[in-house]
Formats: sequence, structure tokens, C-alpha cells
Amino acid sequence: MPDITTNGVVHLLSAPTAVCPHVEWTLTSVLGPGDPVDWRDQPAEAGTVCAELHWSAAQGSGARLASALRRWPGLRFEITEAPSAGVDGSRWSHTPELGVFHATTDVSGNIMVSEERIRYAYESGGGDPTVLVHELSLALGEAWDDELEPFRRAAAGAPVRWLHRAG
Repeated sequence: MPDITTNGVVHLLSAPTAVCPHVEWTLTSVLGPGDPVDWRDQPAEAGTVCAELHWSAAQGSGARLASALRRWPGLRFEITEAPSAGVDGSRWSHTPELGVFHATTDVSGNIMVSEERIRYAYESGGGDPTVLVHELSLALGEAWDDELEPFRRAAAGAPVRWLHRAG
């Protein structure tokens, strides 16, 4: 039975420059040889770089790549894998502080939360709406989005504004 090929995108949102050769080796070992990585300075964090890579490889390569990349210190990334024959799409988000978040996605990239996860959130809440909201926030990966958003914006060329609490 032939391997089913799918495609996706790796957003390397923040990588310490010393880790870049290791990240490139990891990409090649999981996805096979491809175009060289075009690293750019990451304005959201001094001393780091960012890159974006489109890939085409066997189904499940996104999961293998997320597992391999999470080992490198200081690396922030997102990986998407498009839906393919018999398999939903996926998104993995990683930060050094939070680790890996995985979500199933639809054809448009929307996170799909399973019935079981919604039931768990509802039952965990025990009638307390703040617990329900917290559980749904976890299911949607909002903590990862909050932490990664400044890096996404800066990688896309948007200005970065850091707010600091005074007093």
C-alpha cells in the first residue's frame, strides 16, 4: 500500500541562532531533503531568528516533526498538516514554557473540539461557568495563542509593542 502524501507548513517563530543547524537537520530527517531554510531576525526576541517552510511528505509527518522539534531548547513553533485521505488536519503549537499543544483541524484550519472534550469541560465545571470557560480555553489552546501571537506578528513584519506593568 503506497504512502499517502499530505502537505503543511512549519512556522519556526523563534529559534536561538545556536539551535538553527539542529533544527535544519531535524527538518531534513523527518521531511526529507528540501529547500534551504531562509532564516530572518525575529524582532520579538533579541538573538533569535524565524522562518517558514512549506512541506509535502507522508501522512503523520506533522506529528513526527512536532515530537522531534520540541526537544530543541528555546524553540517556538507551529506546524499544520492538511487533511488527507481518511485523516483530519492537525495543528501543533509549541512554546518552551507550555510545551506542545495539539488540535484537530477542519479543512479551513479551524480547531475541532470533540464531543468528549466538551462533555469533560461541562462536567468539570459542575455548574461553575468560570471552570467551564477555563476548560474550553484549554481545549482551544488559548494559552499557546496568547504566548505565540507577538512572535507571529513580528515574523509577519508587524511592529512589536511590549507593554510593561509599572508600579
